[in-house]
Amino acid sequence: MALSTFDTLLQKIDTRAARAGIIGLGYVGLPLAMAVARSGFAVTGFDIDPSKMVALDARRSYIDAVSDAALATEIKAGRFEATTDFAGLAACDVIIICVPTPLTKHRDPDLSFVEATSRSIAAHLRPGQLVVLESTTYPGTTDDIVKVILEGTGLKSGSDFFVGFSPEREDPGNQNYHTATIPKVVAGDGTEALFLMKAFYGAAVSTVVPVSSNATAEAVKLTENIFRSVNIALVNELKTVYAAMGIDVWEVIDAAKTKPFGYMPFYPGPGLGGHCIPIDPFYLTWKSREYELPTRFIELAGEINSAMPRYVVGKLAEALDIRAGKALSRSKVLVIGLAYKKNVADIRESPSLRLIEIIEERGGRADYHDPFVTEIPPTREYQALKGRQSVALTPEAVAGYDAVLVATDHDSVDYATLAKSAALIIDTRNVFNRLGLSAGHIIKA
Repeated sequence: MALSTFDTLLQKIDTRAARAGIIGLGYVGLPLAMAVARSGFAVTGFDIDPSKMVALDARRSYIDAVSDAALATEIKAGRFEATTDFAGLAACDVIIICVPTPLTKHRDPDLSFVEATSRSIAAHLRPGQLVVLESTTYPGTTDDIVKVILEGTGLKSGSDFFVGFSPEREDPGNQNYHTATIPKVVAGDGTEALFLMKAFYGAAVSTVVPVSSNATAEAVKLTENIFRSVNIALVNELKTVYAAMGIDVWEVIDAAKTKPFGYMPFYPGPGLGGHCIPIDPFYLTWKSREYELPTRFIELAGEINSAMPRYVVGKLAEALDIRAGKALSRSKVLVIGLAYKKNVADIRESPSLRLIEIIEERGGRADYHDPFVTEIPPTREYQALKGRQSVALTPEAVAGYDAVLVATDHDSVDYATLAKSAALIIDTRNVFNRLGLSAGHIIKA
C-alpha cells in the first residue's frame, strides 16, 4: 500500500534522507544550516545576495557564529551547498524561511520578504514538503499569509504539504549557547505538521518545545523580545530619574541583583539595537489594532528606548559645556563601538548610528572606533554614514578629540589608554567603573 505524503516525509526525516532548504543565509539562516547539516541532513542554502555565494564558495564565513572550519567541514562532507537559483527548492523536502521582517518608516510590519519568498516556494511547491517560517512576525502570519500563498497553487496544507512555525532564538556573541543547544519552540498547522516539526527539529537541536498553534509560537517570540524591551526601558527611565537625584543606577542594580528571588537584572544603555528587540514589539502593536486593543505599555517602552540616544547626546553636550567650556557644535567626538552589542560586528538598528547622526545634526563631528566594524556598510536609514572607517585607537588619536563616547563596551578595547588619553569620557555602559578605571573626567550617561 502506498504511503501517504505525511508517512513518506516522516520516513525521510527519520532516516536523514530528507534534504533541507534554508532561505536567507544571514545571522539566523547560516548557523541553522550548519546545525541541520551536522545532524546528518543534506542542506541547500538559498540567498539572493551573490556576494554571500562568493564567500561560501571560498569556504569563508561572514557570520561570527559559524567558523570557516565548520563551514568547510560541512561543504567537504557534501552536506551543505548554497545557490541563488530558487529552482532547487523543488528538490527540498523541508524548506525553512529565514528572511528579514523589518518595519516600514511608519513602524508598520514589512512582510515583503516573507511574501516574496513564499511566492518563490509556491512556484516550486510539490506534494510531500514541509514549509517552515522562522522570521519573527505577528501572530497569524504563517497561517494567513504563508499558507494562503502556498495553497494558491491548488495544493492543500495538511494533506499535500505541511506548514509550521519555529521562532529563531539566535544571540550573536553569546559563547554559552549555539543553535543546537538553545531550546526550539515548534508548532504546525495540524497534528501531522506538528509531528513533522518535532521530528525534524528534534534531530538538529537538543530540546524541542511544542506549542498548540503557529500563532502561539509566533506570540512566544514576540513575548520574549517585548519582555526585554520593557525591562530595558524601565532601567533606562530609572537611569534618568536617579541621575537627577545623584544616584548611580548601576550601583543600584548591582545591589538589587543580590536578592535571590523576585528580581532579574537588566542594564541601561544608549538605546536598543539588533534585529529583534527594537522592532518586534511593534509587530504586536500593529496587530492589536485589528482587535481595537491598546498596547500602551509596549509603546511607552518603545518611546523611552528610542529617546535614549538624544538623552545621551544631551549629557555629552552638558559635560562639554561645563567641563571644557566648549559647545558640542564646535567639538570632535569619538564614538567607541558601532555594533549594537559587545564583541560582535552586527550594526543592525545600532544606537551608535543614531548617536553619530544626532551629534552631527547639532553641528559636531563624530568619528568611531570599532574593532569588529572597519567600515560602515550601506544601511537603509543612515546612507550618509556609508563608507566611514574606524579610527585607530592610539593615545595621540584619542587626545585629538574633545570627548569620547562609549556606546558599545567591546572587551578588546583598550580602556586604560582611553582613560589616560581622553580629555572627557561619556560612558553609557559603566565599563570604566567595572574595570576599576573610574576618574573625574569620566561621566556616566
